[in-house]
Amino acid sequence: MAFDAGILRCVMHEIDTLKESRIEKIHQPSNDEIIIALHSATKKTKILINAGSNYPRINLTETTSENPPKAPNLCMLLRKHLNGAKLTSAYTMEYERVAVIEFEAYDEMGFKAPKYLISEIMGKYSNIILADQNKKIIALLKPIDFSISLQRQLLVGMKYELPPKQDKLNPLTVTEKEFFNIYDNASAQMKAEKFITSYFQGIASSTAREIVFSLTNDIDSLLLDVEKQTLYRVFLKIISNIKEFKAKPYLTLDADGTPREFSYIPLNHYGNQCSAEEYESFSALIDAYYSKKGTDERIRQKSADIFKLLTNAENRIVKKIAIQTEEIGECEKADEYRQMADLITANLYSIKSGRDFVQVVNYYDENMPLVNIPIDSKISPQQNAQRYYKRYAKMKKAKIELSKQIGLAREELEYIHTVFDALSKAEGETDLSQIRNELYQSGYASRMKNYSVQKTQAPKPLKFITSGGYTVYCGKNNTQNDYITTKLAEKTDWWFHVKNLPGSHVLMKCKGEEPSEKDFTESAEIAAFYSKGEGNNIEVDYTLAKHVKKPAGSKPGFVIYHVNWSAVVTPNEKRIREMQIK
Repeated sequence: MAFDAGILRCVMHEIDTLKESRIEKIHQPSNDEIIIALHSATKKTKILINAGSNYPRINLTETTSENPPKAPNLCMLLRKHLNGAKLTSAYTMEYERVAVIEFEAYDEMGFKAPKYLISEIMGKYSNIILADQNKKIIALLKPIDFSISLQRQLLVGMKYELPPKQDKLNPLTVTEKEFFNIYDNASAQMKAEKFITSYFQGIASSTAREIVFSLTNDIDSLLLDVEKQTLYRVFLKIISNIKEFKAKPYLTLDADGTPREFSYIPLNHYGNQCSAEEYESFSALIDAYYSKKGTDERIRQKSADIFKLLTNAENRIVKKIAIQTEEIGECEKADEYRQMADLITANLYSIKSGRDFVQVVNYYDENMPLVNIPIDSKISPQQNAQRYYKRYAKMKKAKIELSKQIGLAREELEYIHTVFDALSKAEGETDLSQIRNELYQSGYASRMKNYSVQKTQAPKPLKFITSGGYTVYCGKNNTQNDYITTKLAEKTDWWFHVKNLPGSHVLMKCKGEEPSEKDFTESAEIAAFYSKGEGNNIEVDYTLAKHVKKPAGSKPGFVIYHVNWSAVVTPNEKRIREMQIK
C-alpha cells in the first residue's frame, strides 16, 4: 500500500491537534526510525517516523520499541536541539509526501529558535531532516551529495528545498475547467485509472482504481468508458473530504483477516473476498497495519548475522549427514569381505600362488555357484584372507562410529532448528542478545566475528492469564525455555510442548490446584501457536513439571520426559493475544 499524499495529509491533521505539547523523550530504535514522546497537561502520546525503504510512514503510535544501548548520532542531535521543544504546527507541503512539524525550541543562549522536523515519505528515497528557522539543514538521516543525485542535494548546512516538481496537478487546487481540459486532451484509449495517477499528484493506484470501479464496476475501463462530468464529480467528492479533513480511515482485510491495504475510502474493487474495517483515526489504522510488519523488518535487519550463521551451520550439517550416510552404505559390504575371507580360508589347499583371482564354491549361497575372488598375487592366500578380514573389521567399526556421528549431527540439526524457531519469535534486542549468548555458549563462538560475552538481562518470557486466572509462561528462545522449565517450574505445575517439533516451553502455574479443561486447552493453544506447527489440529504434549528432566550437558532448551498426555488443538491468535500480559 502506498502511503500517498492524502493519507499523509490526514495523519498530519491528527498530529496538528497536539499543539502546545512538549517533547519529553526522543528515541531511535532502528537505523531509519525515530520515536518522539510528547506530553501535554492532559495526555501523553508518541510520534513515529520511519524513513526505511520498506515501510516508510509517520503517525501517532501506541506501540513500544526496544532501544539500542547507545543512541545513534541523529538521535543525539535531535535530543540536543528538540528536547523540551513545544509543537506549534504540523502540515504537508503542496500535496507532496513531505510532512513538516514545527517546534518552538531554544538555542544555547536561551533565545527562542524555531526548528522544523521534515519527513519525506517517498519509498526508498524517504528521509528525516532537521532544519532551523531559515530552513538550513542541521541534521538528517540520509545525506545526498552530487555522487548520488545531480538534481537535488541534501547536506548539513544547505538550505532545504522540496523534491523536484512532477508534471502533475495538485488535486486540492485543480478546477473543473482544468480537469475537463486534461480529460479532453488525453487519449481515449488510456486506462481511466492511469489517467488519474498520471495527471494528478499524490493519488495512490488503489484509490484511482476504486474511483473507476465505482463508476463502471471494472478497474480496467478505458477513459472513453467514463463520462467526464461523472468522473469529476466522484473525484471532487473524495478530494474534498481530504481537503476538509472529513475522510475516514479504512483497513481492507482478506478473507482470513490479514490486512491487505489501508485507505481513506472503502476499497470495494477487491470484491466479496475482502472486507473493510473502519478505524477511529488514521494513526490507529496505520499502527494496526504496520506494527507487526515494522517490527518484523527491524528484527530481520538486526538478526541478519545470526540468520547467516544458522543457515551456514544447517547447510554444513545436512551435507555432513549426506556424506556419512553414503559412507554407511559402503559399509554394508562388510559382510561380503568377511565371506570372501572365509571362502579363501576354506580353500587354502587348492589356491595356487601367482594368480590374480581364485575361483571357489560359494557355500553361503544355497545354489552353491562358483565365484571369482580378486587376490593379490604378490602375497600368500592366507595373507589375502587376513586382508579381507581386516577390511571387514574396519568397515564394521566404521559403521558403528558413522551411525554415532550421524545421530550427533541430527541432534545438532534439531538444535539449530530450535534456534531458528527462537529467531522467528524475537521481539527486540534483548531477545537477540540472549540468542547470541546461547550460540556462543553452545560452541559457535568461532563463527561469530568480533563477538564477546555480554551481560544480558534476566529472561523475560511471555506471560498470559487463562480464563480461570492461571498464569502461563511461554519461552521465546532456548534461554527462556530453560529458565521456565528449570527455575520457574514447581512439581505440581503443568508443562506443555508441541509434539515432535521445535517450539516454546509453556508452563501453567497451578499452586497445587486442578485447572479446568478450558485452562488446559488455552495453555495447549499457546504452545501450539508458538511452535513450528502449522494449520489446524496441532498435537501438543503436556505433563506435570516433575516429569520433565534436563540431562546434564545437553544443549540449551533440550529436555526429556516419559510420562505425558496429548491434546489436539487449533490455536486462536486473537484469543491468545487477548490473554497476553504486556
